[in-house]
Amino acid sequence: MLQHGNEAGRPATSPGTSRRRFLTAAAGAGSAVAAPALLTGCGTARAKGGNLQFWNFYGPQRSPDPAVNAQSKWFVDMVDRWNATHKARIDLVYLPQATYLNGFKLPAAFATGEGPDIFLLSPGDFLRYYNGGVLADLTPHMEKAAIGDFGSALDSRKVDGKVYALPMEIEPLAMFYAQDVWEKAGLSEADIPTTWDQMLDIGDKLRTKTRAGLVFETRPGYYQNFTWYPWMWQGGGEVLDEHGEVAFDSKATRQALGLWQDAVRHGIAPRTMPAAADVIGGFKGGNVAMWQQGIWNVSSFKAFAPKYRYGVFKLPTPPGGRYVTALGGWSFCANAQGRNAEAAAEFCVWALGSMKDDSIDRMVEWCVGTKSDVAPRDSALDRGSAKGGYDSAIMKKFKDEIFPGGRAEPRYPPVVYKAISDAIQGTMLAGHGVASDAGRAARSIEAYTKSYQGASLI
Repeated sequence: MLQHGNEAGRPATSPGTSRRRFLTAAAGAGSAVAAPALLTGCGTARAKGGNLQFWNFYGPQRSPDPAVNAQSKWFVDMVDRWNATHKARIDLVYLPQATYLNGFKLPAAFATGEGPDIFLLSPGDFLRYYNGGVLADLTPHMEKAAIGDFGSALDSRKVDGKVYALPMEIEPLAMFYAQDVWEKAGLSEADIPTTWDQMLDIGDKLRTKTRAGLVFETRPGYYQNFTWYPWMWQGGGEVLDEHGEVAFDSKATRQALGLWQDAVRHGIAPRTMPAAADVIGGFKGGNVAMWQQGIWNVSSFKAFAPKYRYGVFKLPTPPGGRYVTALGGWSFCANAQGRNAEAAAEFCVWALGSMKDDSIDRMVEWCVGTKSDVAPRDSALDRGSAKGGYDSAIMKKFKDEIFPGGRAEPRYPPVVYKAISDAIQGTMLAGHGVASDAGRAARSIEAYTKSYQGASLI
């Protein structure tokens, strides 16, 4: 495994240099406008005075969307309860989702010493912040029983056995399809594809001038990479092998790049996202027949299209391949260099990682009440099941068929992510050869890993 640096897994460089280096690495991963702000940071990631700040993209906010309001209320109620019983008080700081996910505000805040005390972090961005020295160790605040209750859901959030982030949800990917389109074409559940060729054939049959037969994510970013990984994994492909060696230039990688390229080249999948880029609008508007998406959309259909008839099925597999899907989901993290790192870490564990009933029930409410997710704790999954949260046909399929074949989203730093992203974009949309782009990405990743200093990439 690639594990350079000292025994704790921290980079073998000075804290200030390390923090600047890893947090400013985002310049290669996001828009060009991000680079100047990130490169000027002092790297202390230290903010003092006032209440603890919890940056998030859920609340507090008011919206005409009842689902958004419910998610905001969950966050507000949680923080209000903490503030009523703890001396260290917390302020929720809402950032629009686009700003939080695609902007540079969060990494720039850390690079300039004004990072939040508590924040949401995706698995894909874990190492940027861990290697930057801003993730507090949550392990001292957790009972062993609670760590065991999370099981493998913590694996991608650990370094040297220590927990640095607590997942609030697990979000598997699957294929969603429009049942009315399916039936009008004379298809039934017996026609649900189990192979890539079958999926492409059905997508070709269902496409029209105004309807995509199949939708893959076309916009570059961590999310597109996340949705592409399963297709590579299904053929046995890896970015890095079990020893940490670069393995990206493989038959399985070229096969997965070729799948998306062929879908676009033959007009089965669009080159740009549907005009109604939201899933509900795309399906209800008749613009999509099949769309690779995640479990979170189950609650969206329930809120906005409760009578719309749709189904889900496991991602099809290539010849000789095996079923795998990707598991996403956001986590709570505490800033190790913030106003009160101990209190911030204590809050994360109190909220999601305690063995107390209110902590477990809070996760149950989030995963099967406020949203539609698989709970990352065994106790919460059991309680959610007992409450009927997974009784519907769709949620039962996600829990019992789709989720069990899942793999956590990788935690690659921005340079590795960007090399993969360039290969996906180049082959899918620019017509590049899959062999040349796979090789180019592998060489870029190889060059980076030779000088990489930080926690294990796998």
